[in-house]
Parts: sequence; structure tokens; C-alpha cells
Amino acid sequence: MSTPYPFTALVGQEDLRLALLLNAVSPAVGGVLVRGEKGTAKSTAVRALSALMPEVDVVSGCRFSCAPDSPDPGCPDGPHEPGAFASRPARMVELPVGASEDRLVGALDIERALAEGVKAFEPGLLADAHRGILYVDEVNLLHDHLVDLLLDAAAMGASYVEREGVSVRHASKFLLVGTMNPEEGELRPQLLDRFGLTVEVAASREADQRVEVVRRRLAYDDDPGGFAARWADEEAAVRARIVAARELLPSVRLGDGALRQIAATCAAFEVDGMRADIVMARTATALAAWAGRTDVLAEDVRQAALLALPHRRRRNPFDAPGLDEDKLDETLEEFSGQNGDEGEDDPDPGPGGGPGGQPEPDDAPQGDTAARPEAGEGGEPQPSGGTGERSPARAAEPFRTKVLSVPGLGQGAAGRRSRARAEQGRTTGDRRPRGALTKLHLAATVRAAAPHQRTRGRRGPGLVVRRDDLRQAVREGRESNLVLFVVDASGSMAARQRMSAVKGAVLSLLLDAYQRRDKVGLVTFRGSAADVALPPTSSVDAAAARLESLPTGGRTPLAAGLLRAHEVLRVERLRDPARRPLLVVVTDGRATGGPEPVALSGRAARLFAAEGVASVVVDCESGPVRLGLAGQLAGELGGTAVTLDELRADSIAGLVKDVQGSRRAA
Repeated sequence: MSTPYPFTALVGQEDLRLALLLNAVSPAVGGVLVRGEKGTAKSTAVRALSALMPEVDVVSGCRFSCAPDSPDPGCPDGPHEPGAFASRPARMVELPVGASEDRLVGALDIERALAEGVKAFEPGLLADAHRGILYVDEVNLLHDHLVDLLLDAAAMGASYVEREGVSVRHASKFLLVGTMNPEEGELRPQLLDRFGLTVEVAASREADQRVEVVRRRLAYDDDPGGFAARWADEEAAVRARIVAARELLPSVRLGDGALRQIAATCAAFEVDGMRADIVMARTATALAAWAGRTDVLAEDVRQAALLALPHRRRRNPFDAPGLDEDKLDETLEEFSGQNGDEGEDDPDPGPGGGPGGQPEPDDAPQGDTAARPEAGEGGEPQPSGGTGERSPARAAEPFRTKVLSVPGLGQGAAGRRSRARAEQGRTTGDRRPRGALTKLHLAATVRAAAPHQRTRGRRGPGLVVRRDDLRQAVREGRESNLVLFVVDASGSMAARQRMSAVKGAVLSLLLDAYQRRDKVGLVTFRGSAADVALPPTSSVDAAAARLESLPTGGRTPLAAGLLRAHEVLRVERLRDPARRPLLVVVTDGRATGGPEPVALSGRAARLFAAEGVASVVVDCESGPVRLGLAGQLAGELGGTAVTLDELRADSIAGLVKDVQGSRRAA
């Protein structure tokens, strides 16, 4: 096993180190979500923490790491007799993004349960992580139902496995740590709330600190063992401090004054529910124990708020986590008179940092990108560079859109948009298992076994079941798709003051894609060419940012936009062949750029129809006289057209329009 990088050798990242250490002191805090750009030592810090965790005593031979002094009465390997136990280092278990449900929670051997009456259970990662660390790198890319299972186990301290009436429960208490790069997509706000603390990390911009990072890393790579030995004393000191803080934790007093500050802070920042109050209370208590005190001070409450509240303030999926520190200080000051701990010395920050010193979030909201007045909005359009380009228009208020789905039955990554064969969902049929049986279709299995009971010599009420009788359930769920937006940013869109409404519609569709766990891409066309404003990505936040800054002006090279989109889909099909695309063209249907623009646009559109790409055209044409060009384009694409009004879920324009359009027979 390779020598981990020493935790105390990390340079900077005080908040990250402190959040990890507080969870090591009190796992009840609820874990840590580490958000940050790539190359910021997120994974290194988590793996380094495992070496600091105190050793654990376990019952010898127990696969579920029961404690000898208080074994789990429901342990599948129990009951345990008093006696032999062993000490071992606390484990750090990594959950791969592509793990299956059985790998996470464990697997019941349904074949043996039916054929032999034996309840055989193979433990999963949740059992391995009991009394240790469970680490999920790129947690934002983990499938939703796995995240739900993971966070439920973390909240309840136990894992439950149910398979066709056979159930197993075992203890599963662990320090949960997730890392993610927001550029690759966000977690849902509901899941963000389930992490106790969150930390934003970014590479230092200080030259001296960056030099020290490189120096230490090169020294570690040259001689991992020797480098770790030079930090052994510091590692031992922090390990001893964790043990001492754990022992002190039950004696820490959370007074009424501190509780009022916690409640007032959560109320002032309008966080939902009561989980934030509880997490703040546990974090403040852990901070006091880490500092070697038995009383919680106002400084502990402040630091707890900075770690526990930013990710709970996201009202909109595109909102960046953050906290107004001035407002926080005002709230704490207002209630400071009710705290009897005023005037005490600041706690010793010690290794890993301490209260205070929270840096500004790296992904704080950017400056206002409000558009200059356009024609009809109090002034003349403002040109840029003499090319007819207009400054970006602000998006109108987003709305809930109707469901646009890809026809047929796919088998792509799990999501919430189109029908697909899936591990989760409703049962639609059965088949013989290929490999290990995972989802038993009980009725089909009984039907297959029933005709053979006499020849198998059945005696008594039991059913004689053999391997050939077993049937796997075939289930239908939902998949995520690649939603590729092709947006007309030409002068014909801006001149009719439609761009604000168009951006609002696209932003609404992006919100829908976020909720349905899609990948998104953005192609724009104007002037004489088309650009890939955003290659396909899981980060709809990035697409929303590119949309907001989208300028308009010039002619309408519709064919160029469609051909560029076709190339994007071709490349993406090679990378991810199972993910089906949904093409969303946002235009008024005009084609004025390039030679023979109308004919070339038609030929480009028919490429998508020939390949069976599901498509929808959002018709942006307005005015009393309409040419119906967007509808003609939809016909060439083999898709359907919807107006901006019909796109709304609450529209009274008619029945819900499906992407299937004229291809319902597919």
C-alpha cells in the first residue's frame, strides 16, 4: 500500500482541513462536501485524513466491524460472543461513480434464498465503511438513487437491503466526504442540504504559497516514505488532539445564548427546515472541543455558520453558494448580549486552522451583465465593433416548461427525461438472467417452476426451484439525454426585441435539463458562422452563464448552425453512444446567411431526420403576419414546432406537445 501524503504537510486550505478535522472529532456533524476546481488537493486531503483517524477495536471475524463493547444486536454475523477482538486502522472506503446499487448496499443471494432457504448476504461498501470514512470523488456525477441510499444510511446510521421480502439490516456509521468540481455539474439543493458542512477550495494566487506546494509535492513523489517520516511528529500531535477532542466532546456545554445565536442566524438567512440549526449546533460544539474548551463561544457559532450555511441558501439551481458575512456579523452582534461567554480569549486555531478567516467563495456571483437599452426600451440599440452586434440582453424570468422527451425506449444513463430500460422503475416483463440474478421476478419464477413440481418429487408445501426457473425482472425507468440547444442570435431575433424572451425560454429549458439530470450543449449562429458556445457538459450552470452573455446581430446562417450541431452530435455519439440526443432549435426559421441559405438549411435539417435524431423547434416568430418558417424547419427535421407560449407547462394553448411529432409510430 502506498504511503499517503501527510495531512499536516498540506499547504493552505485551512477551511478544508478544519472541516475534515471537525468531522473526525464528531461524525454526527454530517460529513463534508468539498467543492472546487481541479488540482486543489481535494482528494489528497481526504485520503490524508484516514491516516489521522484513531484505530478501532472490532469483533474478530465480524464482516461488519462491530465494536466489542457494544456489538450491533442486529448484525448479520451475530450474535457475537464476548471474547476475541482486534484493533485495526480506520478504513477509508472509496465509492466509484459507476458503482451499482448492490456494490454500495450489499447483495442478497436470491438463488440460495429460494432454492436452499439460506439468507446469504454479501456486504457492500456501506458495511466496509462502518466506523471509518466513506469517500465519494465526483459525487455530483453519482446517480441520484445511489446518492439517496448513501445519504439515508449516513442519516440513520444503518443500511437496509430489501429483496423480494428478504431483508437485511446492519449498522453503518461513517464519516461521509464528497468532492466535486462545479464545472462538471451541480448537486440538487435537496442533496446539498444532506451534507453537514461544505467548503469552497481554490488554488492560491500567492506565488510563495504555490512554490511551497510544488516543493513539497516533488519531495513526496521522490521519496514518499522519507517525506512522511519528516512529518511524523506533526501527524502524531494532530492524531492525539483528535482523540482528546473526542473525549472532551460530551462535556462541552452549548448554552442558551449560543443556541439563540444559532437559531437567529438560521432564521436570518431563511434556510429551509431545521437541519441547519442542528448541524450548526453540532459543529459549534465540535469547534469548542477541538479548541480544548467546554463552553461554546460566539466565535464557534460564527465559524459553524460559515461552514454549515452557504450551500443551504441556494434558492435557484443556478445560484452559487455563499454567505453575506456582514449580515452574519450583524445577526451575531444583535444576539451577543444573550451570550454569557462574551470577552473570553479567542480559541487557539491549532493544526488545520480554527474559527475565523473564511475566504470569499471562489464562485461568488459575477458582476451584473444587464443589457444596454435596446430599441423600444428607452433608447437606440448600441452597436459593438461596427458589425451590427448588440450587447447582451438579459433573460426574462424562467418558467416551468412542458416535458420534451425522446421517443422510443433507450438504455442510456439513468435520469428523468425519456423512457428507458433501467435497473430502477416499474416492472414491465421478465427474462432469463444473464449472469448473477439481481432483480427477481417472483411471479414469473413461480410460473416457470410450477409445471415441474411432480417430476421433481415435491413433498410438502415448499416449492422446488432450480436455476433454470429463475427469472430476472425487466424494468422500465427514465434516462437522461443530451439536450443540444441551437440558438439563433442573428439580427432578426434582436430587431424584434425577442431575445430577452428567447433567453428566458432557453434558461427555462436549462432548468428543466438540470432537474432531469441531462447533459447540455449550446451552439449559436449569427453573422456568417456558427460557434459551439458550450461543448456537451453536465454543468447546466455553465450553459446558463454562456447564454446570459450571448450577443446578437448580423445575418442568419441557419445552415451553419445546423451543420455545426450535427458535428457536435457525431463526436458525442462516439464518446457516449448510449446517450440519446434531443435537438432543440430556437429560431424564427429565417435563413439569410451563406449561398442558397434556404436550400442548404433544408439539406442540413434532413441529415438529422435521416439519423432519427429527436428534435423540436421553438418558434420565436412574432407579429400579426407570420411566415411559418419554423414549422417548415421542424418538418425537415422530422420533429415538431412549439411557440414560446406553448412551451409553458401552464399554457392554455392546447394539449402537451411531444417531441415525437409526426414520428409517433417510432
